[in-house]
Amino acid sequence: MSRPRHYVPCISRNVVCALFHEAKHRRKPMTRLVDELLTAALTGTPGWQIAHTPSSVIQESPPTVYSPPRP
Repeated sequence: MSRPRHYVPCISRNVVCALFHEAKHRRKPMTRLVDELLTAALTGTPGWQIAHTPSSVIQESPPTVYSPPRP
C-alpha cells in the first residue's frame, strides 16, 4: 500500500458522523462540505495567510521506496 504524501489527520468519530448527516441534509458530498466549512473557518487566520504566500509552497520529495525488514 502506498504511503500518503501529505499529513492526514485523524478526525473523531462523532465529527465524522455529524459531517455525514449534515452533508446528507444539505445534499452535497462530505468532502465539499468539509472544504467549505474549513475554508470559512480559516480564511484570514495567520495559518491561512502563511499557506497562501508564494514562499510557503512545499516542494514534494521523491517517493520513498519501501524496503521490507530483513529476517
